[in-house]
Amino acid sequence: MIVTGETGSQAYPPALSRGTTQSGVRLYNERLALSLIRRHGALPKAEIARLTGLSAQTVSVIVRQLEGDGLLLRHKPQRGKVGQPLVPFALDPDGAFSIGLKVGRRSADLVLMDLTGALRKSVRRAYAFPAPAELLGFVRSGLTELVEDLKPKLRTRISGMGIAAPFELWNWEEEVGAPHDVLDAWRGFDLAAEIAVLCDWPVEFCNDATAACSAELLFGKGREYRDFAYFFLGFFIGGGLVINGSVHHGRTGNAGALGSFPVPQPTGGAVQLIRTASFYVLEQELKRQGKDPNMLWRNADDWSDVGPALDRWIAEAATSIAYAAAGVASATEMVAAVIDGAMPGDVRAKLVSATSAALANINMQGISPFSVVAGTIGADARAMGAASLPLFANYIIDRDVLFKEMA
Repeated sequence: MIVTGETGSQAYPPALSRGTTQSGVRLYNERLALSLIRRHGALPKAEIARLTGLSAQTVSVIVRQLEGDGLLLRHKPQRGKVGQPLVPFALDPDGAFSIGLKVGRRSADLVLMDLTGALRKSVRRAYAFPAPAELLGFVRSGLTELVEDLKPKLRTRISGMGIAAPFELWNWEEEVGAPHDVLDAWRGFDLAAEIAVLCDWPVEFCNDATAACSAELLFGKGREYRDFAYFFLGFFIGGGLVINGSVHHGRTGNAGALGSFPVPQPTGGAVQLIRTASFYVLEQELKRQGKDPNMLWRNADDWSDVGPALDRWIAEAATSIAYAAAGVASATEMVAAVIDGAMPGDVRAKLVSATSAALANINMQGISPFSVVAGTIGADARAMGAASLPLFANYIIDRDVLFKEMA
């Protein structure tokens, strides 16, 4: 069992949970201060007071407490034209850590993230298809590898573990190519509970595409937009929807399931986006050509051996994504469609360019113009989104309002 403390007992970092009734307001204000500092990179106490409307004395108490907890770092004073020098405070990268697990249909990833959102270490395992026993074995060995370089004191600052995985992993048996009994083993398998047995950290779970969308919003290009559709390409394409600076989950948590978006076909009729813009489509084409499709999963940074099949897939995927993006824009008036995925940067750039070109062939009358842009995180987005869950649960007011403008 992987434990967080030096002695084997549970020992968590100074999460903002001092929570007596009297300290509830202080807890809220501390998280508010951390959220603002995370957004801006570094802030002096005077600016924190201005943005929050709190008194200078209250902010001084909050900052002193957070600095004492090891969550903030004091930077060098900055001299202005008048008055005392301003001392900016930033998040201490070593203030807290979290672990993220991405479970995919062709690979799994474990990452260690610090309080600033930087990845300290990652471990990857490719497989032919996901099997519960094999995945648990990877997690068991991977967790040990992930934290082995952390000093014992820093291990006590691991705040939890997040899991990002597709809903209903047992579906799409034909496309995944796994034996029925292997995929069916996921029915009734409580992944979060099984992972929790392997460690003493709190464990949280979320959908993989939603996790990737959250990572883009929190750490990537999404910070520049308040409203955007997010398309993440993996074995299956998925996505998310950001409205007013927050990931929109919907009534049942299934909002932004862009892989289900119906798109027209050249031969007539329509199919779901997942049938035309997913990597499994490219994988099947490589199999038909007698090529090894594992080249797509071994290295997400180099697909130079894929050949002409890649260009044909890009053309088809781009046209379908363009239709889906136009449909989302008609309902949300978004400002951007962000495209990312577990693919090389040059492939992503070609896909973005082809999607923009495909929009020119779609009747956009009555739809507000929007940009098609590349995401900035890539293959790590799902694992980073998972790792962000425990950090934000412990240190941020509300993960959905983290990057909203404060009055």
